[in-house]
Amino acid sequence: MRASRLVSLLLLLQTRGQLTAPELAEELEVSVRTVYRDVEALSSAGVPVYAEAGRGGGFRLIDGYRTRLTGLSAKEAEALLLGGTPGPVGELGLGTVFAAAQAKLLAAMPKEVADRAFVVRQRFHLDSAGWFKSSRVPAHLGPVATAVWEGQRVEVVYRHYDSDEEAKRVLDPLGLVLKAGVWYLVAARDGETRTYRVSRIRSARVLNEESSRPPEFDLPAYWADAVSRFEVGAPRLAVTLRATGRAIAALHRHGCEPEPVERTGRGRVRTSATFDDVDAAVRELMPLGGAVEVLDPPELRDRMREAAGEIVAVYA
Repeated sequence: MRASRLVSLLLLLQTRGQLTAPELAEELEVSVRTVYRDVEALSSAGVPVYAEAGRGGGFRLIDGYRTRLTGLSAKEAEALLLGGTPGPVGELGLGTVFAAAQAKLLAAMPKEVADRAFVVRQRFHLDSAGWFKSSRVPAHLGPVATAVWEGQRVEVVYRHYDSDEEAKRVLDPLGLVLKAGVWYLVAARDGETRTYRVSRIRSARVLNEESSRPPEFDLPAYWADAVSRFEVGAPRLAVTLRATGRAIAALHRHGCEPEPVERTGRGRVRTSATFDDVDAAVRELMPLGGAVEVLDPPELRDRMREAAGEIVAVYA
C-alpha cells in the first residue's frame, strides 16, 4: 500500500510541478506527517525531491527529472479501459485517437494484464445516454471544442432557455462538460465564469485571438460547485399522483423518482414526484394516459385536463 502511495506522490510532483505538504496530503488522503515521511523515503531512495521553504514554497523535483516508472497494475488497466467513453470522445472529433491510444495501452501491457483487461471490456459496457434521448451531436460542438483545445476565443450566437431572442457573445472558453448526455460550455465573459448549453448555440466562430484563462481555474471544482448551487436553488414542482405500477416504472425511466406513499386500491398507488416545472410535468405525464392521475397541484391538474380535451377534440 505504501509503495503505491510513494509512486502516486512521485507522479503528482512530476505532473504538477510543485505542491505543498497539505496539498499532497489532500490528494493522497493521508496526514501531513505521513507526507513528510514519504518524501523522506523518496529522498533516501535517490529521487531528487527537495523542499522550498517560506511562502509559496513546497515540494518539487529537480528540474529535468522524469521517472520511467509507468507500469500499470491489472486493476488500474481495467479501470482505464472500462472508464473510456468512446461516444463522447467521438463527438469531440477524437474517436480515432481514442481507439489508437487504447490499442497502444493494450500492446504495452504484460500479456496477462492485457488479457484480463480485454475480458473486462467484454463483461462490462457503459452506455451513459438515457432511454429515448436524442443522440444527435450539437451542431456547433466542433468549433466550440476546437476553441477549447486551442485556447482561442470564440464568438457565438446564443439563445437563452427563457427567451426567443438571440444574443451575440465573445467568450473565453474554459472547458466542456458532458452531463447526463448534454454538453455544456464553461466560459468567461465580462470577468465572470458562466455556463452555456451547447445545443442552444446557434452559430460559433473560432477567433484568431488567444483566450484568457485564469491560472487558478479548476474545471472539476467549478462544475461540482455549480451543480450543487443549481440543485439547491433551482425551483422544482412537487406533484402528488395516483398511478399504476406501469406508470411509476415509466417515471423512473424518465428520471423521476416517485416514492410510494399509500395504496389506493385497483392497483394504484398514491405517490409523489418532482419536475422542473408545469410544462415539463405535462410532457412527461401525458404519454402515460389514464395510468396516472394528477392530484396536486391544481394548476397542473387543469393543464392535464386541457391537454386531454384537445386530444379528444382532434379525434372526436
